[in-house]
Amino acid sequence: MTHFAASNDNLASIPFRIQKESPVNSISVLKEQIKGSHDIMEGTMAGVDPAACHHQPGGSAHPIGATYAHAVISEDFIVNMIIRGTPPLIMGEWGAKAGLSEPPPPPGGDLLAWSNRVQIDLDAIKKYAQAVYSNTDSYVDSLKAEDLDRELDVPGFGKHSVNYYLSVAAIIHPSNHCGEIAAIKGTQDLKGYPF
Repeated sequence: MTHFAASNDNLASIPFRIQKESPVNSISVLKEQIKGSHDIMEGTMAGVDPAACHHQPGGSAHPIGATYAHAVISEDFIVNMIIRGTPPLIMGEWGAKAGLSEPPPPPGGDLLAWSNRVQIDLDAIKKYAQAVYSNTDSYVDSLKAEDLDRELDVPGFGKHSVNYYLSVAAIIHPSNHCGEIAAIKGTQDLKGYPF
């Protein structure tokens, strides 16, 4: 695999990869996109201290820590409970050590009220995030291309493929929240994105 960095100095810290050893296929593309999403989220979280983590941005915006926790917990739930049919990591060994003062509300609950109340242990939530990322990577590594087409009928979300749910859980949803985190960091005179 050949690694090179973009010529634009602002993008130099983001590695781009060209696959040489094997042909590109749907699994390899998905893996690269998920890795990129995880790397950019963690890069965006760099420099967040407890004060920045819990800063109340006002209005209906959520604090950085709660937004990060929501993104990671959502990936855990979607990949494990919805796609795999197994308990999420946070409902097992990670429940007591994920770094949350209280669990988030169920879907449809008052996420804003929770986000303004919850206290986040940054070191603990980042360790939990790494466990979630590793879990997602292991699951994707176990798939064959045809597995991505399996359809799931999820109440409230509809009928979609495994590929759709993986993309939402580990690429689209966290990328959206990553932008929110970068913006809230900017309001605190902190560097947002890592590039």
